[in-house]
Amino acid sequence: MSEFNAENLWGIDMGGTKIEGIILKSKDEPKELFRHRVPTEAHLGYDHILNQFAKLVAQMEHHAGYKADIIGLASPGTYIPSKGIMKNCNATVINGRNFKVDLENQLKLRIRLANDANCFALAEAKLGVAKDLHIANLVLFGVILGTGVGGGIVVNGRLINGKHGIGGEWGHNYLYPEEGELCYCGKRGCNEQILSGPALEKYYLQQSGISRSLKEIHQMHLEKSDPIATNTILRLQDGFAKALSIVINIVDPDIIVIGGGVSHIDSIYEESGLLKRMIFNNEFETPIVKAKLGDSAGVYGAALLVCDNSSQP
Repeated sequence: MSEFNAENLWGIDMGGTKIEGIILKSKDEPKELFRHRVPTEAHLGYDHILNQFAKLVAQMEHHAGYKADIIGLASPGTYIPSKGIMKNCNATVINGRNFKVDLENQLKLRIRLANDANCFALAEAKLGVAKDLHIANLVLFGVILGTGVGGGIVVNGRLINGKHGIGGEWGHNYLYPEEGELCYCGKRGCNEQILSGPALEKYYLQQSGISRSLKEIHQMHLEKSDPIATNTILRLQDGFAKALSIVINIVDPDIIVIGGGVSHIDSIYEESGLLKRMIFNNEFETPIVKAKLGDSAGVYGAALLVCDNSSQP
């Protein structure tokens, strides 16, 4: 019997530069059967993006030998269920468009859609760091710390999307309102404008007059060779603890998993003492761990949306 059959999970992860598709064997055996990507080429317009999706899905259908009824989609922005439109996409031509319906019409199949941070959290909950944790009604908070800052919440294997589709979206809470650049969200000093990789590198540049990568800044901090580098990493540690303490006080997750480029800065895992002083509890015992699935989390999470009834029908 062919491994390609109706039990397969099809998923697509849309990024600013690429659209990647995957076919997993089944929800019980999430073995990767096929994976392919095409360029997004958002600069060529909205219709071109739809055509790129069609090209990718045609490749998936050709390889599988059949047409799927439903595909999960990890999007770079947020889908507003009540209005049926997208917002906050880095491929800006999608914002304000009924992308889900347009894509369903283009592909002649159903789409279950969630933002990329939610898909990251779902994948890590089911296939990544929490896969072997046997905790009843496990609550996982997934954190994206990279070029942008985002998050997602999974409870007992199900996404918490919320009424406005922004469940777990902590990246644009105020952190240091008088600091940082003005964000596209309309706030100055939100988490993304303080804790993202580009924001930290910009802070170091402003303080030192020298442009360095975050990796270089962190290494200089570890070597104790540059006080400005140390101030930059201390700013990250303090801001991350303050931002995360709000989520912990509200959600109190069993595990926190971090992905994105900033997740490789090991110093952010070392300051549980800061969190202990900030949360409404005498102890802080929640493990904060690095993501296990790496760049695959988005596309794996997209495929898992097919069997996640908490996402859009």
